[in-house]
Amino acid sequence: MNIVTLNKETKKDLLDKLLKRSPNNYGEYEDKVADIIYNVRSRKDAALFDYAMKFDRFALNADNIVVTKEEMEEAYSLVDKDLIEVMKESISNVRSYHEKQIRNSWFDAKPDGTILGQKVTPLERVGVYVPGGKAAYPSSVIMNVVTASVAGVNEIYMTTPCNSEGKVNPGTLVAADLSGVTRIFKVGGAQAIAALAFGTESIPKVDKITGPGNIYVALAKKAVFGYVSIDSIAGPSEILVLADETANPRYVAADLLSQAEHDELASAILITTSNELAQAVNNEIKEFCKELTRAAIIEKSLEQYGYILIADNMDEAIDAANEIASEHLEILTANPFDTMTKIKNAGAIFLGEYSSEPLGDYYAGPNHILPTNGTAKFFSPLSVDDFVKKSSIISYSKEALEKVHKNIELFAASEGFSAHANSIYVRFNEGTFKM
Repeated sequence: MNIVTLNKETKKDLLDKLLKRSPNNYGEYEDKVADIIYNVRSRKDAALFDYAMKFDRFALNADNIVVTKEEMEEAYSLVDKDLIEVMKESISNVRSYHEKQIRNSWFDAKPDGTILGQKVTPLERVGVYVPGGKAAYPSSVIMNVVTASVAGVNEIYMTTPCNSEGKVNPGTLVAADLSGVTRIFKVGGAQAIAALAFGTESIPKVDKITGPGNIYVALAKKAVFGYVSIDSIAGPSEILVLADETANPRYVAADLLSQAEHDELASAILITTSNELAQAVNNEIKEFCKELTRAAIIEKSLEQYGYILIADNMDEAIDAANEIASEHLEILTANPFDTMTKIKNAGAIFLGEYSSEPLGDYYAGPNHILPTNGTAKFFSPLSVDDFVKKSSIISYSKEALEKVHKNIELFAASEGFSAHANSIYVRFNEGTFKM
């Protein structure tokens, strides 16, 4: 870990370095992604089949692109029964949490004949992308699909790459089935995003695409935004631990490493007011790395984006945490709930030494699909709101409109729109509105 004193310069240097990991800074891949999208949009299934052979070494076709009932049954036989039960518990927790986010349509009727309201409607069709390359994430399947299901989405389609034998990770399949996926397609990469955005002979066009992926997937989602909605353009995983001298260094080290193991671009940052804690955490990290299976990835991640920042006081530490706006923020202070009240920017906040970040990844219930690369300053975790749309409702009686029609005509005329004004004017006057 890089141990540095927190000041204006070191904070700026860190923020600049972290932002370089954003998918928005990988423009050299955009031409390749654009070519894939154009090919899929033009050639549809034929392009998907070609890419499956090129990237997955599998002869994909119209008969085997969809995961079958038999394949799903095989997946259940391959997944540990205890893990299946844990998945069910996780799904229950995620469902229960997100059910509290449901918003109802509302109407406000007044005695003068004015009715205003908002109609909340679930999206009809959503596409969920699930990685299947270096790692498979059944937990992300649950977070996406259950949330969409709670929102009332009617059709939830999933795309995920298969291996050279046409097989999909069994844990991914079981999680999808338990969560309520409508259909699963054996397609990955930017080509899957293009298929969901524009539709092919086999894959329906969707209204929104959610789910994490590599740089090609992230840039493809960015490219198709506007044709469909997307959740976000996700960057590498990140954790920030805010701690004082009361924190357990072993816990802090373990929690930092839980995110550093994701990939070489993941960031793990400790901000503390204690020099003693900083040194103790650094020593614990070295010991853990001797034993952990993904030590090579962890060490590369920490070398590039692992920092221990030593602050003069907790207010300075909190200010830095708000500037970094981390995806995951753990607060390990003497009074974490009090510290939390001063936090403005974070994707998910974990309070106390027994609320480590993986609790949120797998089990607690809140969504683990979170804003990254500082976007927690203006983005929120994936929620039921991401899978619904809202329509305004307006109804005026003749009497209600008559009281205000001249105001509307005046406003429209001030903007030079005589036809707007006339639309109101003709309801109470003969002739045509004159500017």
